[in-house]
Amino acid sequence: MKLLNEIRSCTLCQEELPLIPKPILQFSRSSKIMLIGQAPGILAHETNRPWNDASGIRLRAWLQISKQDFYQANNLAIVPMGFCYPGRGKSGDNPPRPECQVRWMDTILCHLNEVKLKILVGSYATEYFLGPGKLSEKIKEHAIVDSSFVVLPHPSPRNNIWLAKNKWFEQEYLNLIRLKISRTELFFLNPDKSPELI
Repeated sequence: MKLLNEIRSCTLCQEELPLIPKPILQFSRSSKIMLIGQAPGILAHETNRPWNDASGIRLRAWLQISKQDFYQANNLAIVPMGFCYPGRGKSGDNPPRPECQVRWMDTILCHLNEVKLKILVGSYATEYFLGPGKLSEKIKEHAIVDSSFVVLPHPSPRNNIWLAKNKWFEQEYLNLIRLKISRTELFFLNPDKSPELI
């Protein structure tokens, strides 16, 4: 695909990155759901595969999607706010580089005209698409309203404190989110199987 190859060859912010530029994303014209996260972690960079770490395991468990189906671009587009690993900061990875969204996001959105639902993971994606505001309120709001968005907290183990303080997410709203995703009529949702064992 011409656009995807062009993006994967991007070196726009190479001087700002700790490692060589390696844009990590997947999509196709037939993608029905678009998953928008923060930026690839170091394991994703090393393996050239998005969400290929502990965060990805938890995310797939939340979505009840197998690892095999997760990487099927015909159904699921994975487009982070920053395409390359941004390096480490004092309390985790650095924020996603802003150059990606400025240069590429509108082009990708226009290209993916079959997308029915956008899953926003974490505050960076949520603020870009839905504006500022409390993440918890946006999670609740878009779990129950008929919108084209779903909002999730970041599944990183570093977010365990937030999850412990906000048990309503996994106990109540996660099922509502799964139901909303299932209404996109995608085949890969299967609550009876372990996501990492399929």
